[in-house]
Amino acid sequence: MAWPIAEVARMSGVTARTLRHYDDIDLLPPAWSGANGHRYYEERQLLRLQQILLLRALGLGLPEIGRILAAQVDELEALRGHHRRLLAERDRLDALACIVARTITELEHSRRDGTDMISISRPENLFEGIRPAQCMKVLRGFPELVGAVERHTAALSKAEIEADERERTTQMVRLGELLATGLPADADVVQVEIDAQYRTLAQSRAATAEEYRAIGRCCVENEHWRAVYESIAPGLAAYQQAAIEAYAATRLR
Repeated sequence: MAWPIAEVARMSGVTARTLRHYDDIDLLPPAWSGANGHRYYEERQLLRLQQILLLRALGLGLPEIGRILAAQVDELEALRGHHRRLLAERDRLDALACIVARTITELEHSRRDGTDMISISRPENLFEGIRPAQCMKVLRGFPELVGAVERHTAALSKAEIEADERERTTQMVRLGELLATGLPADADVVQVEIDAQYRTLAQSRAATAEEYRAIGRCCVENEHWRAVYESIAPGLAAYQQAAIEAYAATRLR
């Protein structure tokens, strides 16, 4: 049985224009085209479209989806892989929901006590006046990374610098909240936060696994860095290092 593109669009919720684009980039060619040029899709194409939509829902881009689909051999095994990804995403969202619920509970208790405080320190901006380039100077033996960060920050406006400072503080507070839930450093939700930190660094230059591990070690070994982390939550410096180690081992090999 074959379905015309309009019917596939109706069934899947994907516009016909998007389906034509998927064909143009060889992500989802139709089973065949009629003499009038209309595209028709069979069951195999619908299964492939389902996989594309699942991977899109997980936040993957079209180039990465194309590589995944090109590498897969068995459709059943591919679906098992998608199922595992969906379960991991569910676990990540469950963990985030627990963090929000815990924060709500702490705020409710603190407000009843009249303190309006929670256990995680929430400074307005730990990095105020401290440029990323200054932080990176503690790294020894990685002049290319340090130089790239210096050049990037030198080109930022005052407003961009302040926004960067606030974002780095926010990232550390979020990681402190994950630590407080008892999640291991290699948990998916923790690794999502480390990936956000890595992407912030990558705006200057994508760090190698060795460089990123060195940054993780500085969180513990450098007195200033450790003090900043520990001001948010006890044990956060070591937690940050362990999370970076896990990220470097699985994502930067």
